[in-house]
Order: sequence, then C-alpha cells, then structure tokens
Amino acid sequence: MKELELKYGCNPNQKPSRIYVADGSELPITVLSGKPGYINFLDAFNGWQLVKELKEASGLPAATSFKHVSPAGAAVGLPLDDTLKKIYWVEDMGELSPLACAYARARGADRMSSFGDFIALSDICDKDTASLIKREVSDGVIAPGYTEEALEILKAKKKGNYNVIQIDPAYRPAPLEHKEVYGITFEQGRQELPINDELLSKVVTENKELSPEAKRDLKISLITLKYTQSNSVCFVKDGQAIGIGAGQQSRVHCTRLAGQKADNWFLRQSPKVLGLQFVEGIGRADRDNAIDVYIGNEYMDVLAEGAWQRIFKVKPEVFTEEEKRAWLNRMSDVTVGSDAFFPFSDNIERAKKSGVKYIAQPGGSVRDDLVIETCNKYGMVMAFTGIRLFHH
Repeated sequence: MKELELKYGCNPNQKPSRIYVADGSELPITVLSGKPGYINFLDAFNGWQLVKELKEASGLPAATSFKHVSPAGAAVGLPLDDTLKKIYWVEDMGELSPLACAYARARGADRMSSFGDFIALSDICDKDTASLIKREVSDGVIAPGYTEEALEILKAKKKGNYNVIQIDPAYRPAPLEHKEVYGITFEQGRQELPINDELLSKVVTENKELSPEAKRDLKISLITLKYTQSNSVCFVKDGQAIGIGAGQQSRVHCTRLAGQKADNWFLRQSPKVLGLQFVEGIGRADRDNAIDVYIGNEYMDVLAEGAWQRIFKVKPEVFTEEEKRAWLNRMSDVTVGSDAFFPFSDNIERAKKSGVKYIAQPGGSVRDDLVIETCNKYGMVMAFTGIRLFHH
C-alpha cells in the first residue's frame, strides 16, 4: 500500500486527506482494524518513535499514551507494587507482563490527560496488554505486531471500530524531513540525536552522584521531551513519566504544570485517597475525575451536600493543604528534564517542592551560575547535555 485515504484532516472541513511516502515507496504500516484519522496517525508515528527509543535506551519494553501529538505518559516495563496497581485500577488483573506494566504506568500517571489516548507499544502486543487496553477509553494502538489472542480482543473493542495499526519495526525514514506551512516547504535533518549516558556526563553541580536508576530516568525524560510539543519539561520517577508540562510559552509554567501533575500522581498514593469509598457502579473516568477534584483546590465540588452522595459511600474528610504538603514532603529522588535551558532559578525552586534530586538540561543561559547555585543549595545533581530538544 503506497497511500491511505483518510476521512479528513485535523478538522472535518479539511478535505481531501491522505498519508503517503513522498518517494513513492510502500507505507510501513498495516491497518488491522478501524479507520484511523489524521491526528491518530500523528499520535501513532510520534508515539512509535518514542517507545522505540525508550526500548533501545533501557532494554525494557516501553509504552506511551499520546493525546494531541504530545505524550500524556511514557514508561518502561518495570513491575508494579500494590499501591501502583490500585491507583492504576489494575489490582484485579493479577501479575501483568512487562509490556502491560509499561502501559499501566504510561496510562496511569496522568489518567485525566490519557482519557481517549492513542497508544504506542515497543513490543508485540500480548494478551495482558490488550486486556488492559480493552477496559480503557482509547482511540487506538500502534505496535510492531500482535498475538492472535491480543488481536482478537482489540478487534472486538468499540464494536469492531477500534484502531489497530501494525508498523514495520525495520522501517527507517529518509534523513531529511519536510513540512509545508502556508504553501512554503520547510526542510531539516531528522532529530536523530541518541539519548545515552554520554549525554549525561557533564555534571556541573557539587553533587555528582548519578545512580544507574537516575540515569535511566533522566534518559526517559529526555526521550519523552524529544516528542513533546515545546516548551516542555518532564518529571520521571521509577521508570515512568509522572508529570509532563507541554506546549507552554514560559519555561517556569512548564515546570509548574509538570510539577503539579507529579504532585497529583503522588497524592493519589496517600492513605487519604486510597481510602476513598466510591458508590457501586461508578465509572472509571468518574472516579478519576472525582479524585482529581478532591486533591485539588475545588474539592467542595465533590464534597458539597448533594454532590458527595452521588460519588462516595461515605463523605470524605477534607484533604487539607497541611496534610497534602506533609505527604508530598515524602516524595524523593525524582528526575526532571527540560527541552531547553532553565533561564531562572525559579524552575529549580519549583522542582524541589516535588522531590526532584536529578536534573538534565542543555545549559547555556546567562544565569547558569544562579541555577547551579540553587541546585547546590539543595544537594541536587544537574547535568548539562549541551543539546536542545525542541519539537514542533
């Protein structure tokens, strides 16, 4: 197949629409189910590159959850502890395969943003992963292959309309890429920068101890940033992104957004949230939304008389700011990456509040000395990569 006609482009009025390879060669994908659209393919191809690189960098199966051409989550296939199984709503599924663990982490870190996602998997999709996808609201999945059991499960989703794409893992695009804007063609070399340990070798802080786990997480952060709309900042812990701040014009707003998402991820693990008693029959999305409101500033929206009875069996106590701060103070050894330099030390101050200890950023600001000084104040480890990772 050399081209695939699409229903429409970004919006229903943008017709005609298709995908093809400019040199006339075969498309590297096969649609096994559904009818993916323009934005689906943008998510799929960006997501595939991300998980492919995560697998190469970590040696572990990887998954990402994409929405509107940025990842809502990304992770490698490390085992889940009992707490993570509970907050990711998979405690009833038994022991999961490494690939399923990767998707549970990628989907679960920011469930609000992942609602209706497009999934990318680094490995052949197995039954465990397909069973997990089956229960989530999702637009589609791309992977290098599917087991017979997995494909049967996925083809039955959305009454047979779920988008399932298989990509040739051997496909390599041309070294030059092109994009057209307002009739003008832009050409550039592909972003082929390898994210490896060497990129983290220039440690500029007094503390220079980068553990193997910290290096792994920093690489996950930087690879995630390669495929996130700029400006972007990514918080990672234990093999998964826990907060992604994407598409902000101000760097510190990226850091605040990512930090708040990381905080929410950790707050969901607190006894107060784990102890919430939901009414029978409440949907997964409704639970996610209720938790998000409960741990935020608008908590009375779910605790007011007449509101809480529709959600909870027992009215929860208010999760006070003091209680939340005390719980968040337990969060530690978080890593953060930035797709461009931190221009002010306020980014470091905000990162510290979310337990950040390890940082990777390009460096090159006229205020690098102040940023380094702030890192030293908190005993952080910061590496200058010397490379920007803008993605548009």
